[in-house]
Amino acid sequence: MKWEQIREHYPEQWVLVEAISAYSKNSTRHIEEMAVISNFPESTSAWKEYKNLHLANPSREYYIFHTDHETIEVKEQKFIGVRRRLQ
Repeated sequence: MKWEQIREHYPEQWVLVEAISAYSKNSTRHIEEMAVISNFPESTSAWKEYKNLHLANPSREYYIFHTDHETIEVKEQKFIGVRRRLQ
């Protein structure tokens, strides 16, 4: 689905989506097609489900958005951290 369609189907709600078709340009992730996994009246429940899905499938692209937003924008951030070496 496109974002406009999701906004029509789920007005004034939080939606947990998976990116189906997306690309990166100028440090922004552009999501062209997405699938709605669940919808929620409040963000707390959406984040709980997001965490569970992300732990089970870390390679998949999940996002949480509120349908009040006319457009969506995902800024990419480079991982800046320390990786431990396991012994």
